[in-house]
Amino acid sequence: MNATHSEAAQTAASVTPLNPPVDPRSFDSFASFYPFYLNEHRNPTCRRLHFVGSSLTLLCLAALVATRNPWWLLAGLLCGYGFAWVGHFGFEKNKPASFKRPLYSFMGDWVMYRDMWVQGFKRLKGD
Repeated sequence: MNATHSEAAQTAASVTPLNPPVDPRSFDSFASFYPFYLNEHRNPTCRRLHFVGSSLTLLCLAALVATRNPWWLLAGLLCGYGFAWVGHFGFEKNKPASFKRPLYSFMGDWVMYRDMWVQGFKRLKGD
């Protein structure tokens, strides 16, 4: 059994009548949504692509402020969502929660981004 078939079998096994897929719209707070958000980002490549996209978005926003050229806003949106969607469709094999919960997903991306920075600094310090 190859890895792709195994992953598909695990996914199919995890979605049963007793364990149906979760609708992101069912969460009534960000605190309850965030664990779901992290679960949708288990693939390390997907998380890394989110990190790159968010970093490029911040650079585009800095360029927007520095140049006052509104095209940097479009570039920032394309970087942020483009990298994230490649991660989801190409590696995580799921639909981004931003399609159903855009605000919570946006917030989740920046909390996850901060957490990745914090974890990186802890590894550097040896914690």
